[in-house]
Amino acid sequence: MAKLKLGPLENDKPVKITVELPATVHRDLLAYAEVLGRDTGQSVADPVKLVGPMLARFMATDRAFGKARRQAGPSRSQSGSRSAG
Repeated sequence: MAKLKLGPLENDKPVKITVELPATVHRDLLAYAEVLGRDTGQSVADPVKLVGPMLARFMATDRAFGKARRQAGPSRSQSGSRSAG
């Protein structure tokens, strides 16, 4: 079994955005959803729903971003945010 960075998805209130992905990234997203579904037993009906948790995980593990965010001090966007992982 692969050790994926994402686990089961949380049920959270979404904020709608529109984004264009390169075709190769979209294909990889579909493949990731398939592997995640096999590993967690939680089928991913809409792979687009992985984008938010993937971005959250990426930002949570980006040390330079975390350091810059701490140096900038608290902001309103941090209240209610959760670390992925």
